[in-house]
Amino acid sequence: MQKNDESIYTLQFGLVCLSSFLFSASFNMLIPELPAYLTAMGGAEYKGLIIALFTLTAGISRPFSGMLTDKIGRIPVMAVGSVVCFLCGFMYPILTTVAGFLFLRLLHGFSTGFKPTATAAYIADLVPHHRMGEAMGAHGVFFTTGLAIGPAIGSTITAYFSIDVLFYCSSFFALMSIVILANMKETLANKQKFKFGLLKIKAKDIIEWQVIPACVIIFMSYISYGAILTVVADWSNHLGTSNKGLFFVVFTLTSLLIRFVAGKVSDQYGRLLIMKISLGLLAIAMFWIGFSNSSLSLLCASALYGVATGMLSPTATAWTIDLSHPEHRGKAMATMYIALEAGIGIGALLAGWFFISDFSMIPIIFYCCAAVTIMALVYLQFIYKKAIVKE
Repeated sequence: MQKNDESIYTLQFGLVCLSSFLFSASFNMLIPELPAYLTAMGGAEYKGLIIALFTLTAGISRPFSGMLTDKIGRIPVMAVGSVVCFLCGFMYPILTTVAGFLFLRLLHGFSTGFKPTATAAYIADLVPHHRMGEAMGAHGVFFTTGLAIGPAIGSTITAYFSIDVLFYCSSFFALMSIVILANMKETLANKQKFKFGLLKIKAKDIIEWQVIPACVIIFMSYISYGAILTVVADWSNHLGTSNKGLFFVVFTLTSLLIRFVAGKVSDQYGRLLIMKISLGLLAIAMFWIGFSNSSLSLLCASALYGVATGMLSPTATAWTIDLSHPEHRGKAMATMYIALEAGIGIGALLAGWFFISDFSMIPIIFYCCAAVTIMALVYLQFIYKKAIVKE
């Protein structure tokens, strides 16, 4: 598809953004309610697996989604992700044992293993390279809005109706995402028909080594997000926040305010500068969350966390595209998302292990997240810079 140098805001760009909004709201509206749901089933000790299992299958599916994105097209791969979300929403009320729930978390993870990978490649096909940061920032506004609205909607539906109704609403949002995809134009020029032979993965198909520097930053920075997804709902409730989804609303709103601007600034002044600033802010936010002793303090910390992630996410994604080869764009995005899911999964798993019902452990969890974020900043400032000099 020919790129339009005049404007990135075309109909196709708008459709992919709207589809991403519905998709992200679909799976994220469940997050605040799942820990209590699992506890009610007698699986409190498995809280860390709620996110860890989800990210495990997301990570496993990335090499397949990346290769298929480069072979059969962007839209079919995006559709697979939305279909999985649609089906899982109907299955949660049916599989009501701890084992059944954990199995569904594994299955549900395939959704984010497919759709975001193909979406990023689709956007990269649509927009000119010199406006990639701006495009990723604009798309991130929609995706992040879904992340913000999802938890708030989820907590409200559960409070006024039931968690089963919440699961069905999740499926409905995914269905709407599929409907939008059906009206989009494919951007891959020489696509192939799907055949099972395409699912044979070789070692060279798993990792795009050119984007490893970006993956290191993404992996280390998203460990904190895994911890937040696992314990911040309990931490919010402990500090007196009545709506467990409010933390997500606040940090997502501030992320929205900065995301579009950060993408444009990274196009003008470079990816590395913006990432260094965002990593510094992220480390401060992690310390602040752990240090919070009131609901107000926690929400202020969540606002700073939103600014940090709103700067980092579109910039790191654009940097990944900068480092990748156009013919391997799907594989490059898959590699980036493997790093992202690995960071979220490890952060969630460790946070779940450290915290079951001992609230004194939560500050330590976030202090550790801050330390890892500082390590990412050190890598970007000194180790990556040194590697460039040697080249």
